[in-house]
This record gives sequence, structure tokens and C-alpha cells, in this order.
Amino acid sequence: MPYKRILLKLSGEALMGERQYGIDPIRIAEYAEEIKEAVGMGIEIAIVIGGGNIFRGLSGASQGMDRVQADHMGMLATVINGLALQSALEETGVQTRLQSAIQINEVAEPFIRRRAMRHLEKGRVVIFGGGTGNPYFTTDSAAVLRAIEIEADVILKGTRVDGIYSSDPEKDKTATKFDTISFKDVLTKGLKVMDTTAFTLSQENELPIVVFDMNKKGNLIKLVSGENIGTTVNI
Repeated sequence: MPYKRILLKLSGEALMGERQYGIDPIRIAEYAEEIKEAVGMGIEIAIVIGGGNIFRGLSGASQGMDRVQADHMGMLATVINGLALQSALEETGVQTRLQSAIQINEVAEPFIRRRAMRHLEKGRVVIFGGGTGNPYFTTDSAAVLRAIEIEADVILKGTRVDGIYSSDPEKDKTATKFDTISFKDVLTKGLKVMDTTAFTLSQENELPIVVFDMNKKGNLIKLVSGENIGTTVNI
């Protein structure tokens, strides 16, 4: 098994499924089943979810809202998504803990690094909500930060595309896919993997990133089993 402990990063939009807004119960149930299977293989799994299916802080700020307030709303959206995924996972019998970077004790534990690692060691899935707890930082940054803190082996970034391409494959039919690529080449070629802050933090800590299509059934299991799925970014 190539990985013992992973940080799975999901976008909020991924939870919409075929909907235009909110959470698709069918899509989130599919994710829960895949995560359950990975847990059954002995993989320790932490998860960070975005909030874009409910509210995106940057979008609110661009429409005249105070950026700090907008980002706090976005953080709360990630907690809502975390609660939804926790519920779906527990429906399948997977013990799950939701930890929040902002205090919201009635619905989530506070983020405590040692407690999170203890949950993982006991085979529980840990969902990190509330981003980093600070405005101006994305959930990409939260994912990298938490992955480093819990000593994850890799960040698995589940997206709608099956890897990193030379250009946007949805717009450019001649775009070519990379199986592996270095951090340096991603920056040189100007490719979009994560926001710059998150990507640089990952590079500095030599934490590999795998970008893959989470919506294709079985991809997560193939990836953690060692199959060459998606694109791996490493040193």
C-alpha cells in the first residue's frame, strides 16, 4: 500500500452532483461508500471540503461584501458540508469526527492536532471544517496545512477532471495530460493545481499532491491501492 495516511481534498461544488446548488444526497452517498472501502483497507483518512456549493467568500467580496465577513460565511459553509459528509459516512457505519477551526462546539470538536491524530490511529475518519480559521486563506491552504500537521503521506485532490493537463481540457481538445510533474514545472508552465499559497506550502514541505477524478467510481480505491490514477505532483 503506497499510502498509510491521506488527506482527501474535495471541492464544495463536487457535492452538488447534477444540481445547481447545495448538496446532492446521491453524490455524497457515493463518496461515503468509496471512503468506507478505503478505510476498510486500513488507510487513515482525513478530509477537507470547500464550501463553494453554498457560499464562496471571494465571490461575496467581489459583490461588495466585506471580505472578512464573506470569508467567515464561507468557513461556515464548509462546516455544513462537513456535517453532511459526516452523516453520510456514519450511515455506512464509518466512525467519523468533525473538527472545526472556528469554535462551534455544539456541532463540531475544536481542531486539536493530537486529538485528530489519535482519531486517525483508531480508524476514524476526521473531517476538518472551517478552513484555517482565518480570512484570506482558501480551503486548499487549509488542506495543505492540516496534511502537514497530521503528517499525511499525500494530498489527494478530487476534481471533475482526471489529472493535470497542459491547458484546460474542457476548452482545448489538444491538451495533453501529465502522469507525473514536478512542483517546479507546474510553476514554470503556469498550470493551475491549487492556489499559490497552498501550492508553495506543499512544495516547501515536500508533500506530494495527486489530482484525480473523484466522480469516477472506484478511482479513490485504485489510487490508494497503488494504481497510476490522475497526475502526481512531487519534488
